[in-house]
Amino acid sequence: ENRTGCVLSSSSEFPDGFFTPQERKDGGIVIYFIIILYMFLAVSIVCDDYFLPSLEIISESLGLSQDVAGATFMAAGSSAPELVTAFLGVFVTKGDIGVSTILGSAIYNLLGISAACGLFSSMVSRLSCWPLFRDCLAYTISAAAVLAMISDNRIYWYESASLLLIYGCYILILCFDIKINKYLMKKFSPCCTCFTKAMEENTEQQPLVGWREDSGPLIRQQSRTDSGIFQDELDYSQLSTSLHGLDEISEDHPSVFTMPEADMKRILWVLSLPIITLLYLTIPDCRRQFWRNWFMVTFLVSAAWISALTYILVWMVTIAGETLGIPESVMGLTLLAAGTSVPDTVASVLVAQKGNGDMAMSNIVGSNVFDMLCLGIPWFIKTAFINTSGPIEVNSSGLTYTAISLICSVVFIFLAVHLNGWKIDKKLGAICLVLYLVFTTLSILYELGIIGNNPTRVCGN
Repeated sequence: ENRTGCVLSSSSEFPDGFFTPQERKDGGIVIYFIIILYMFLAVSIVCDDYFLPSLEIISESLGLSQDVAGATFMAAGSSAPELVTAFLGVFVTKGDIGVSTILGSAIYNLLGISAACGLFSSMVSRLSCWPLFRDCLAYTISAAAVLAMISDNRIYWYESASLLLIYGCYILILCFDIKINKYLMKKFSPCCTCFTKAMEENTEQQPLVGWREDSGPLIRQQSRTDSGIFQDELDYSQLSTSLHGLDEISEDHPSVFTMPEADMKRILWVLSLPIITLLYLTIPDCRRQFWRNWFMVTFLVSAAWISALTYILVWMVTIAGETLGIPESVMGLTLLAAGTSVPDTVASVLVAQKGNGDMAMSNIVGSNVFDMLCLGIPWFIKTAFINTSGPIEVNSSGLTYTAISLICSVVFIFLAVHLNGWKIDKKLGAICLVLYLVFTTLSILYELGIIGNNPTRVCGN
C-alpha cells in the first residue's frame, strides 16, 4: 500500500530562533547567513590552529602513520558533532534515524569531501592502495551491520554491543596495520600492479612531502615518525626531531595575534579576532613549546569547540532553510549533511593541501565508519542501562535504497581513485562532484516520492 510518511521538522530539534518567521522573511534571515559564514570561519580556525597540530603530535607520540591517524583520532575528533547528534537523538529529541540523515551525510562525506579535496588543493597527493581498500571495506561492513540491525525497526542491547565490537575489531586491525601491510605487499605485489606502483610512487614522492627515510622500501613505513602535516615554509616538522631536544629549537611558533601580510588575510584576521581571542583563552596552543605536552588537552577541547560551533552552524542552516521554504528532505540531503560535515571537510582539505592524501582519504572514509558504528554507544547505554525493558524504536523506511546508495558510493569512490592513477587532483575532484550531484539528485527525487514508493511530508503540514 502506498502511504505518505510523516517526518518531524528538523527545526523541532533546535531552540527557537532570534526572530519570528515574519521577521526572518522581512530581512532577519541576513543575520542568520552572517552567523553561518562566521561559523565556517571559526571551524576552519579551530582545525588549522589547534585540532590538526594536536593530531600531528599525537601521531608522532604514538608512532602512527598518516592514514591510521586520519582513520582514528582525526575521524573521531572531526566527527564529534555527529556523535553529539546521535546522543541528542536517542536521549533528548527521541528522533528516528531517517533516510536523509544517514544517506545525506554518508554520501557527502565520501563524494562531496573528496570533490573538495581535489578541487581546492593545489598539490597533487599520491594515495596508497591498502589504506583506502581497508577503510572502504570497514565502511561497507559497518553500513551493512547498521542497516541489518534497523531492518526490523528495533534496536536491542546485543545489537548495539555488536556494533561496538565491530568498531573494536577495526581499531585492532589498525594497530597491526604495518604487519598486515607487509604481508599483503609480499603476497599480492606480483599480481596486483597497484601495490607495486604504490611502492614506486611513495619512494619517488618521499622528499616532496618530507617523510623521513627509514630502512626498507615498504609503503608508508617512513611515515611512522612524522605524518607530515606541517610541511610548509616554516617547517614545523622540526618540532618532531626529538621529544627531548626541544631546547635546541631556537624559534618558537608565532603568536595567533600576529597580523598576516596579505590584505585579504588581514581583513579575515580582523573579523575573526573575537573567536581567535576566545580560542586562545580556552585552548592551549600545542604548537608553542610551553604548551607542547598539553596536546591531548588541545585535542579534546578543540573537538568540543568543533562540536559547539557545528551545532550553531546546523541550527542556523536549519532555520534559514525553513525560512526559504526548502523541503525537509532536500535540507537533510544537502545543507544539513554538509553542515554537520564541515569539520571533516575543513580538516581533509587542509591536509590534502599539504600533500597528505592518505590522511585525507582515511579521514573521509574513517569518519563514516565512526559515525555508523558509534551509533552503538548511545544505543547501548539506552538499552543496557537506562531502558532495559525493551528495544529502541527506529524508522527504517527506504532501507533498500539506502543500502544500495551507500554501497554504490563506496564502490564508485574506490574505482574513481583507481582509474585516476591513485592520486588526488582536480580531475578526481570533478569526477566526485559529478557523482555527488547524481546521487543527491536521485536521493532527493526518492525522498520527494517522485521516484520509488516512499513519499514523505513534514508532520503538521
